[in-house]
Amino acid sequence: MEYFKYHDEVEVALILSNNPDAYVLQRADNFEVPTHVFDRYAFYETDEIIQLLDKLQIDLIVLAGFLWLVPTNLLQKFPNKIINIHPALLPAYGGKGMYGDRVHQAILDAGEEESGITIHFANAQFDEGEIIHQARFRIEPGDTLEVIKFKGQQLEHVHYPKIIESLLKKM
Repeated sequence: MEYFKYHDEVEVALILSNNPDAYVLQRADNFEVPTHVFDRYAFYETDEIIQLLDKLQIDLIVLAGFLWLVPTNLLQKFPNKIINIHPALLPAYGGKGMYGDRVHQAILDAGEEESGITIHFANAQFDEGEIIHQARFRIEPGDTLEVIKFKGQQLEHVHYPKIIESLLKKM
């Protein structure tokens, strides 16, 4: 939201969340971006989300910290228009249950010398969509979970908005 706040061609039109307590809803309010909270039933059993996205003429759906699989109806309505970011270099450390600190801890426990982020298209499986972009960082001896997490977040903040912008320019 911060990156696109004064952008001439890109607008963050809506923030969707399945968690009514998600911090992103407060951030959206601070940026005067509309929000909508939905539940599992609305997401998987109705077209409520699709209708809302259609009404707003959404071009790209950007996932961040979203832990549910994207339903087939949404994938079909927005083919190659739903992207996700993962805090590791996929295909390693991906899949069901691999998110956030769990990923960073697994990387640390494995003694990896590098990690990074992966931006990919969403599909019907966890973290298996076509990779759009990866960025790497070195894990130094003594790096803690918090340091690894911080290094990854720095890459996310640099690369995700630029990839979003690039994809939108191609549409």
